[in-house]
Amino acid sequence: MAEQCYLGIDLGASSGRVMAGLFDGQKMRLQELHRFENGGISVGGTLRWNVIGLWSEIQKGLAKAATEFGDSVVSIGIDTWGVDYVLLSQSSEILGFPYTYRDARTSGMMKHTFTQVPQATVFAETGVQFMELNTLYQLVAMRQNTPELLDAADLFLMMPDYFNWLLSGSRVVEYTNATTTQCFHPVQKDWSESLLKQLEIPTDMFPEVVAPGTHLGTLRDEVARNTGLGKVNVVAPATHDTGSAVAAVPTEKTGQANWAYISSGTWSLMGLEINEAIVSPQAMELNLTNEGGVDGTFRLLKNIAGLWLVQECRRSFERNGESFDYGKLTQLAAEAAPFRSIIDPDDATFVSPDDMPAAIRDFCRNTNQPEPESEGQFVRCALEALTLKYRKVLSTLESLTGTPVEVIHIVGGGTQNELLNQFTANACGRPVVTGPVEATVLGNLLLQARTAGEIGSLADVRGSVRASSEMKRFEPEASSEWQAANQRFDELLARPR
Repeated sequence: MAEQCYLGIDLGASSGRVMAGLFDGQKMRLQELHRFENGGISVGGTLRWNVIGLWSEIQKGLAKAATEFGDSVVSIGIDTWGVDYVLLSQSSEILGFPYTYRDARTSGMMKHTFTQVPQATVFAETGVQFMELNTLYQLVAMRQNTPELLDAADLFLMMPDYFNWLLSGSRVVEYTNATTTQCFHPVQKDWSESLLKQLEIPTDMFPEVVAPGTHLGTLRDEVARNTGLGKVNVVAPATHDTGSAVAAVPTEKTGQANWAYISSGTWSLMGLEINEAIVSPQAMELNLTNEGGVDGTFRLLKNIAGLWLVQECRRSFERNGESFDYGKLTQLAAEAAPFRSIIDPDDATFVSPDDMPAAIRDFCRNTNQPEPESEGQFVRCALEALTLKYRKVLSTLESLTGTPVEVIHIVGGGTQNELLNQFTANACGRPVVTGPVEATVLGNLLLQARTAGEIGSLADVRGSVRASSEMKRFEPEASSEWQAANQRFDELLARPR
């Protein structure tokens, strides 16, 4: 059959792009049309998203798509990170520049919330991992700091839903992103009005929640005209980037829980795909999260710091006049001595430090370990810590479900770091299958094709991923060094704080 063209807008915390997906009924061929930078902008001591700048770049990418593909474009879909949101007034004005999840205003808000609603109640109502960056604590901070804006809000939209409003005028929130907020009930599958009311967060601003694959309408007249695309369909894929990435895991075992995934990038999202949310006291104690997936599934997972540590080390090296690409940093890490120092990648000191290498040094000094000295030692320390945390999380997932994991799939940009992939196999003692690198945008595009009727089930989506991508397998290398490192890591996590 002739190739059909789908457009995927993929926004990450550090960059965004507009991608074309050309689908022949089996394979999805990708073409990058436009790439642009993103990141938090310091405004008066706060960190904000430049959503207007992002919207300008998105339109540039859509205009390029119109020039190259014209009438063959079937639909447009967007995915972004989770938890962040935009509030609109009754006259559809933005109420303040949207904050980034790394802004400091949520510091202490989680503990404050538990003085009003017990922690166990929050988890039973939402099933979400406790992190101060969650939407719930952002809204609690807003109630304290800018109540006039919260009270003036007519419409709450998650970040991708705001861009869908700009594209099509839709006024809904897509399910996979709604479940990241800690404001959504995973069993009732609707906003947790009881919890929100107890925290004095207005509930009438929360709109209808729609499933991934929902047709939202066509482009607004002015967007159709300005981009040259005409009245193209706008579709909500899994708008949370991890939701789209997990839809593109190339497993042949859809419907089973004996495989795990890691969506590897700035964050590492490690988990299982299950059919019902687990909101038990044990799940709360393990601090796991239940995020929505495609076809009513849940992603039982843990948010782990991810390659943020390496990215911030690289940024620090550059500030000090040392420029390295990631390939060189990985080479230096491979040459460094193993397990010289072990850190907890999820320690609060690494969330948003002014200088990541300094934060790592401080952690090592405070735990009576040698401080890294060279670039390779810093990066190896970070990579080893991530994989030791993966092993810990894998153990908690297996204990909660009672199902042994046979293989770990790693998808996303982090798959390009083969040292990290091998470390993961070694630490976890499981085979690791990597790919696709472009899992998020592939999931986005293939779910659009599914909405258009070109693909059937989620298993069929994953069959197209396998046909469209290259995978690589890493076998665990047994080592007494890894066993000893795992024990040291457990002792580190158990230390008094």
